[in-house]
Amino acid sequence: MIVCPNCTHQNPDGAVQCEACYTPLPATMGCPNCGSTVQVDASFCGQCGFNLSAIGTQAASSAVQPPPPVPVSSPSGVPSLIPPDPLVPPDPIVGVPPVPNSIAASAAPSPDVPVPPPPVPVTKQPVAPSEGGAAPAQPRAAGPSTQLQQAKVQLLHVQTNTPVELPQSLSVIHIGKPNDRIPPDVDVSGFPDSEIVSRIHADIRVEGDSFYIEDVGSSNGTYINNAPLPMGNRHRLRHGDRVALGKGDKVTFLFQLS
Repeated sequence: MIVCPNCTHQNPDGAVQCEACYTPLPATMGCPNCGSTVQVDASFCGQCGFNLSAIGTQAASSAVQPPPPVPVSSPSGVPSLIPPDPLVPPDPIVGVPPVPNSIAASAAPSPDVPVPPPPVPVTKQPVAPSEGGAAPAQPRAAGPSTQLQQAKVQLLHVQTNTPVELPQSLSVIHIGKPNDRIPPDVDVSGFPDSEIVSRIHADIRVEGDSFYIEDVGSSNGTYINNAPLPMGNRHRLRHGDRVALGKGDKVTFLFQLS
């Protein structure tokens, strides 16, 4: 059975979308190392820690490369092109004949007629504001562009009221305790009752502006709003969701967006 990450409806194996809310269901596969059910896009197996991304790398390297294109040779027997005729330079421009003296004399101004002086350029002076009136509006200088602030995402530890900010540079955020295989991005070893949390417990995946959480094979399970999250399924986190790592609601976080 595949549990819908949106409404927790149980769907039959092989289903593509949820029968209740029509949400696309995550595709799963078997781990080639231990046979546990994991998602197709998972990087590591939550049960045995097997590196699943190495399978895609080997498959990509073994893909058959397409054959290089065969050069097409020009057919023989094609006659060579006839070179074009050389360009003929244009004829030189003949000079303009001089203007007769009679026409030039008639066009010249008479000495008895006064010539008006050239116009004096007028410079606009700034207009002073009238008494009791407002000054003319001046163009406002363009200021620096406003920078968009990124949304702050954090997990608030309920038992100690301690916020844990999630890193914004990662697409997969590992939650657990220090280990030799997958170091956690969110270390919960310093919180009370952290012994119920597995070293490799859960992952939060970032896809655009959405956040999904999935259990990667923990010993005591992961609970979303007091409901168990089956291993291999994922749940889309919303502001205020309650995430409990392990049974008994002893290590609990609230997912917050601000």
